[in-house]
This record gives sequence, structure tokens and C-alpha cells, in this order.
Amino acid sequence: MSRAPRVAAARKNWGSDDTGCDFLHIDMDSFFAAVEIREQPQLAGKPLIVGGSKERGVVSACNYEARKFGVHSAMPIAQARRLCPQANYLPVRHELYSQVSKEVMKICASITPQFEQVSIDEAFLNIAGARLRLGSATQIGQELRARIRNEVGLPASVGIASVKYLSKIASAHAKPDGLLMIPKAANQEFLNLLPIEAIWGVGPATAQKLASKGITRVEQAAALSTHTLVSMLGQAAGIHLYELCHGIDNRGINTQRERKSLGKEITFSQNQDDMEYLHRVLLNLADELTARLRSQGWLARTVALKVRTGNFETKTKSQSVNPPLNTSPEVMQVVAQLAKQVNLGADPIRLIGIRLEGLIPATQGIQTTVDEDPKAKQLAAGWDAVRARFGRQALGSASLLGLANPKEDSDQSLA
Repeated sequence: MSRAPRVAAARKNWGSDDTGCDFLHIDMDSFFAAVEIREQPQLAGKPLIVGGSKERGVVSACNYEARKFGVHSAMPIAQARRLCPQANYLPVRHELYSQVSKEVMKICASITPQFEQVSIDEAFLNIAGARLRLGSATQIGQELRARIRNEVGLPASVGIASVKYLSKIASAHAKPDGLLMIPKAANQEFLNLLPIEAIWGVGPATAQKLASKGITRVEQAAALSTHTLVSMLGQAAGIHLYELCHGIDNRGINTQRERKSLGKEITFSQNQDDMEYLHRVLLNLADELTARLRSQGWLARTVALKVRTGNFETKTKSQSVNPPLNTSPEVMQVVAQLAKQVNLGADPIRLIGIRLEGLIPATQGIQTTVDEDPKAKQLAAGWDAVRARFGRQALGSASLLGLANPKEDSDQSLA
């Protein structure tokens, strides 16, 4: 789900002229939570938090009803319970979500072969070739949403625009369960309403640098010359920002997108220095990523750890492994070494993430550690089967990293 900043004024009817508006971005609404509500319809309309029932777990996803109470992803479960004690708390079921994602992407592919999946719950489509068969851009967007609703049983939001990245911003403003089209002639007017953080590539550090110059909105940055932005941010970043602030994006749909890595990172609402909590977050990330690896038939040859401190210093370390891996314990053993290299714990952390790189098909015939031990291989398959049915909370992991205080009884059963 998109976390792009949203502006109420930008969610309006911008007109019906879809000339040149060939980019469509589909984004599933509260995907994990929506899948759980589909499985248990009695939960509809009630606050739902996906992330397990343990007091020391981490929120993986929540629906809009829960967000009204201030709950958000990456929040400690204990804090979520204080904010929304009446919510329903469910464990994460990544294998189920991966299967549902495949159903959604199959529908996208039936609309047009010009589609690019970018995450488990979102994709870009170039609908130029589908117009003659399916109608206007808006009609195609509504058709896609209706089919996902009818065939998969889930809500989805659609953004349509003349350039790729604007369609993604539009889908964020279409939420929940809506459609927003930005006519080409309205690109600049739409952009001018947005905060500068809405632009791709503008993270906290860049936003802070621009804010120090009094630039907090796209309209302000768009009024500056390329030279001025380059002097502020450097050659590549300055040109990138100038182009996006003017609605310039020459990228097309990558239908042959090769999966080279799989990663996830968490940005905390408050800087974290609780090592036990950071350990649980890392374990949660490793568990999720390796479950996705196995469900998609991949092995990883490199593990990377990324941390960003409260003063926006970013540290990234990676380590190659042989044989390649696809289980959480293997990943966490590498992460333990990388954590020492980045000196994790020396400073409060704003962001933390794991990326699995150098992906190769599991069918390529390279023998892995799991393959060398039939019992370990059977155990991993058993984890996936049990979690697909009962959720990841059904099985816990032993302490792996040594990041938690060994004097405390650290809960390793994360959701």
C-alpha cells in the first residue's frame, strides 16, 4: 500500500479528457487486512490489526478503521493495543497473501500484457493497446477494479495519468477503493497541490535539506531552475527533482522486469534505541522475506542490512553467501554479522531494512544448506504449510541474533 502524502484538495474530479493518459497504477487497499476480512467477513467495519497477538509483536498492517485510532505499520503491538484495545488482532499469513497477489496480477495481465508488478499489492499498466477493446482509460480502470472485486473479493484503488509516477500518486489519492484520473493538461496544477515529500526520491534527508531553504511544496520547487536545484542537491538529484516537479517521467513499463532482489524496510515514527525491539523487527522482516522467497521459488546469494540513524546517516552492509539461502535462520545469522559492522545500537535508529539480493531460481540445481539436510528442508516446507493455514503466529523462532538482552525473556514469535 502506498504511503505517499495525500492532500484532500487533490482528490477531485479533474475532468474527463484522457488523451495520452495511458499509465494506470493499481494499488490494493490495506491488502493484508483486506484479505483477512475476505476470509472472515464478520470482521468488516471493525478495527483490524495484522501482526499477531503477542504483546511484543509488531504491526504488519491495519485497516482504515484501526488507523482512525492512530495505529500504523511497524508500531509495537503493545502500543497498538493501548491505542485500539477493541481491535481484532490476527497473525500474518504471507503465503496466503502471495497466492492472492498472483490472482490479482493474473487479472492485470488479462487487461494488457504491458504490465509491471512492482510489489505484492501494486502494479503499473500501459493501457494504450487496450483502449480499442475495452474503452476509455476510466472505463478500463473501472473494469479492472470491478474484476478484482468480483473475482478476488478485494477492493483496489486506481490512478491514471499521462506519466508513470503520476499514476502512482493519483492512486494514493484515490484511496480507499476509488479511481482518480489526472488529465495531461492538469499535471502541473495537480502537482502544485502536493507536499515535496510526495515526489519519488524525496526522503526525509532531502526534504529536510529543502525545508531549510524554505521549500516544502512541489509548487515552490517547480518555480526553481535546474541550476538552483542542482546546486542544492547535486547533479543527479537536482535534475531528477526538477523533472518530476514538472511532470516529466520518460520511463515506460518494464514487462521483462527481472527480479534481482527482494527487500523491505521500516521507517519508525519515533527513533528507536531499544535493541530488543529492533531485533524483533529484523526477525519479522527476515521471516516475511524468506517466506516470499520460498513461495516465489527463489534463493538469495546476498544479504544486505540497511540502517538510518536519527541524524539521517545511512549505513548499508552486505554479505554474499554460499550456498544460497531461503530461510529466516540463515538470513538472521548473516544479519547478526552485518549488525556488528554497522554498529547497530550505537545511535537511535530511524529506519531499518533487509534486502535479499542475487536471486536465482530454486530449480537451478544449486544445493542449499536446507537441501543438504532433508529434515531441515521438510521443516521449512512444514512452516509454510502451517503458516498458510493458521498464520505465522502459529510457529515461533528461537533467538537467533543475540541483539536482544540475554537477561530478558525475549519473545521471538513474531507476526
